[in-house]
Amino acid sequence: MLNLQFQSSSASNYSEKKRLQLIVELFNRHFLKNENTELLGGAAEPLYIPSSCHEQSHQLIFRENFVSSALHEVAHWCIAGKARRLQPDFGYWYQPDGRTAAEQEKFESVEIKPQALEWIFSNACGQKFNPSADNLKASPDQISDDTAFKQALIKQVQLWCQSQELPSRAKIFVDALNKEFDTADPFNLEYYHLSYLV
Repeated sequence: MLNLQFQSSSASNYSEKKRLQLIVELFNRHFLKNENTELLGGAAEPLYIPSSCHEQSHQLIFRENFVSSALHEVAHWCIAGKARRLQPDFGYWYQPDGRTAAEQEKFESVEIKPQALEWIFSNACGQKFNPSADNLKASPDQISDDTAFKQALIKQVQLWCQSQELPSRAKIFVDALNKEFDTADPFNLEYYHLSYLV
């Protein structure tokens, strides 16, 4: 199947560094003042740090200088409700890499919406999306088939694309990315097939 994701788009002309710079600038332009939240890179591990006082902004920190990490952390932030945005790392459960099959199943169930949203963000800025099972240290007998996870991602992303009823901050961000990177319609269902997922 022809990968249609970046047709009619100048997004593929950007270097990874420039794409990341624009993503950070867009996020901060739309949300630093309105939501008191700043997107920052360069960390060894991603982290969300809520502000402890009005003079400081909440910090949404992504891993090293990876576009995919930035988009993924923004997706979590867009989904998190007001109460969660007042807790470190949104108060989410996280079991480190090396999870058992049962722990991995739980991890994947809470990653469906953030990764589906990340996929839409990726298409909106011309970035290749790769789903992440985030369990690289699992022993061979702990590694499970991720087809069901990928199919759940497709189902969620298609639901959002058909309704275009994303979380409000996510819709703002998608529209900003789409405009900045001049990509084709990121809600086009043709862009969301199993064949696009590595």
